[in-house]
Amino acid sequence: MLNQLTISKLAAKLAGREVSAREAMQSCLDQIERVDGNIHAFISHDAADALAQADAADKDISAGVQKPLLGIPIAIKDVLAVKNQPLNCGSKILGKFISPYDAAAIEKLKSAGAIVFGRLNMDEFAMGSSTENSAFGVTRNPWDTMRIPGGSSGGSAAAVAADECIASLGTDTGGSIRQPAALCGCVGLKPTYGRISRYGLVAFASSLDQIGPFTKDVHDSATLLGVLSGVDLRDSTSVPQPVPNYIAALDGKIKGLKLGLPKEYMIGGLDAEVKAAVDAAVKKFQNLGAEIVEISLPHTDYAVATYYIIATAEASANLARFDGIRYGARIDGNDPTELYSRTRGAGFGAEVKRRIILGTYVLSSGYYDAYYLRAQKVRTLIRNDFLRAFETVDAIVTPTSPTAAFKIGEKSNDPLQMYLSDIFTISCNLAGICGISIPCGFTKSPKLPIGLQLLGKPFGEEMLLKAAHAYEQNTLWHQEKPPV
Repeated sequence: MLNQLTISKLAAKLAGREVSAREAMQSCLDQIERVDGNIHAFISHDAADALAQADAADKDISAGVQKPLLGIPIAIKDVLAVKNQPLNCGSKILGKFISPYDAAAIEKLKSAGAIVFGRLNMDEFAMGSSTENSAFGVTRNPWDTMRIPGGSSGGSAAAVAADECIASLGTDTGGSIRQPAALCGCVGLKPTYGRISRYGLVAFASSLDQIGPFTKDVHDSATLLGVLSGVDLRDSTSVPQPVPNYIAALDGKIKGLKLGLPKEYMIGGLDAEVKAAVDAAVKKFQNLGAEIVEISLPHTDYAVATYYIIATAEASANLARFDGIRYGARIDGNDPTELYSRTRGAGFGAEVKRRIILGTYVLSSGYYDAYYLRAQKVRTLIRNDFLRAFETVDAIVTPTSPTAAFKIGEKSNDPLQMYLSDIFTISCNLAGICGISIPCGFTKSPKLPIGLQLLGKPFGEEMLLKAAHAYEQNTLWHQEKPPV
């Protein structure tokens, strides 16, 4: 089935005229029809538009046009602007808003020939770890539809795992690509902050957000990163770093590579089966010639508290623009204050309201120094921990999530337990470095994916992809398919 292929395999078939882009797109649409009623990865998709894009790709292929993603169906998290498509961020507050322009990442996908289709479900405004906080309903894990797919990019991970698209885009503010990738058994890459332009991404926490790909293998991740990377003058945080040939780094040679194992990450709350899978992965790296070095990241314990101060503070400022005046849903009142109150009260969900309140509190007079300013100082300490570690190791290896996917509703009434789902991923965003999650095993009963996280130096994606690819090519975990 064409929808089960990787980017590289489908691209080869398209280039060789073995199949058409229309056939590949139709295969994805057929899979959505078959399984998405149970999974609900998609909020919406326009089949006619997707097939029209496929027909255009077929014409280009016939004309001998060569592009890295020509005819490849890629689905998009509902937080990135795609011209003439809905943009809701999993929320009611944007109403029937249609994006008037393409995000920079979408421009790059289209320039590379991709078929950009569909709006993937997510936690509202990317605030969540389970994709239970969407105004459009819960997304379910393809491996067990009674369980969550992770969040906030749960729809992006579930769609790739269930072969409803060839690849997808998500965003990662505190683990929202890596954690759902781990729980759904696919590859999720969070690039270095500034590597990919955030122009056209609806902001949650501007100093933490980063766009990245979900793919079926590491080679595809390298392909998409190469397409998406590069400086963009429309994003002042976009860094003018050269874009390497990431595919060339996938040579399987990791002999002598130094991998750091942080002692602070092997904590009491780590599930026994997750720990066993990660330990086995570390041993596999050793067998492949890598050197394992114990390291210390001493400020790890402060990461969750630091993150939830900085992220909520930035969210409270960013979400002030959704007020019922300029765009989106509007509930009138007798005066502007009542209009704001009614619109935001009805438009935002409980988790978003919780974070806006918390963020407003830590920025308020008398508390700014005690909370926000102090959190920024601790953030610097956390970043320095990583930079010191990278003086002696090439990459860091950790679990991605402390447990496999939990049941829907299991943590809904306990926000703190939900926040701790991201305990291993948050520091990467605070430090602004890159990270990737790859499959490294399964729990026994029920059979659920386990993810291995690799963390790299700022703009060290080449090394990260090299190590991840070497492990992947010597294991079979990424070839397993869910029972959908």
